[in-house]
Amino acid sequence: MRVLGLETSCDETAAAIVDGERRILVDLVLSQLAEHRPYGGVVPEIAARSHLDHLDRLVAAALDEAKLALSDMDAIAATAGPGLIGGLLVGVTMGKAMALGCGKPFLAINHLEGHALSPRLSDGVEFPYLLLLVSGGHCQTLLVEGVGRYRRLGTTVDDAAGEAFDKGAKLLGLGYPGGPAVEAAAARAKAAGADGERFALPRPMLGRPGCDFSFSGLKTALRERVLEAGGADALDPATRDALALALQEAIAAALADRTGRAVERIAAERAKVSTLVVAGGVAANARVREALAALARRKGLALVAPPARLCTDNAAMIAWAGIERLKAGATDELGLAARPRWPLDPDAPKALGAGVKA
Repeated sequence: MRVLGLETSCDETAAAIVDGERRILVDLVLSQLAEHRPYGGVVPEIAARSHLDHLDRLVAAALDEAKLALSDMDAIAATAGPGLIGGLLVGVTMGKAMALGCGKPFLAINHLEGHALSPRLSDGVEFPYLLLLVSGGHCQTLLVEGVGRYRRLGTTVDDAAGEAFDKGAKLLGLGYPGGPAVEAAAARAKAAGADGERFALPRPMLGRPGCDFSFSGLKTALRERVLEAGGADALDPATRDALALALQEAIAAALADRTGRAVERIAAERAKVSTLVVAGGVAANARVREALAALARRKGLALVAPPARLCTDNAAMIAWAGIERLKAGATDELGLAARPRWPLDPDAPKALGAGVKA
């Protein structure tokens, strides 16, 4: 079984071919960093136009590299949400057109499901498992019970961890993209002997009951520290790096604490879970992985974090989610619409203050 996957939900244009034996035959990702860097973040219109300009040739390149034709595919899978609607429309429309043209099934994939199932592609993880899904737009813990079966345990009540990394980098004048910039600055600070406790930044929700997350207050606290120093332009390099280290330590501690609460909850429910998975863009952060590895050891769980390439946006996870759904007998009608909001657990109660991020 082979599936061609398309990913256009944000600022990466991606095409990949994956087979049913968990082999990634080709995985191409075209980054738009240079196009968005002058604005300090993703501009939806620019992202959509870039997808439109490059997706067709990326698909052609993927087929050529794999030495396969569209007729060799068993299905076409495209991210249909959540994400920026302009980009989603590009990928979904092209996916539907190819499926119709070659007479193959079409699969509309939830981007979050792609992340949720990625450890089954990279490591063959068996159901059920506990997932920390952590990215720029989402921060959730979920019990993954099977394909299409996700139970949300906790979610952000305001901003996601990736948002805190990105906005924190902007506040510190570290540039874009924020997550890697903060991690690099934190590494410089540690190499210089800086202490992550030099600046007292809060650990949001630390120790509180429940499994929900919050990072808005952390961003505000960082802003106050920067203003006290006279603004980002007044920061000397050592102070800027030390603040980045403090930010990273606070985020890692908060993620580990709230995930620990989720572990305790499923243990109380006697759910037979032996694996903790972390996926999404923030899962590429080494300090976050380290904090979660320590948590997993304390709780007697195995920690699985897909390779960094499968944590950031990519089409391999979309193709794999397509394979998982195809094996389960699921396909989608060509009339299905792209969805800018698409929760993995539609039955989860709304979190106070979370709005569309729940």
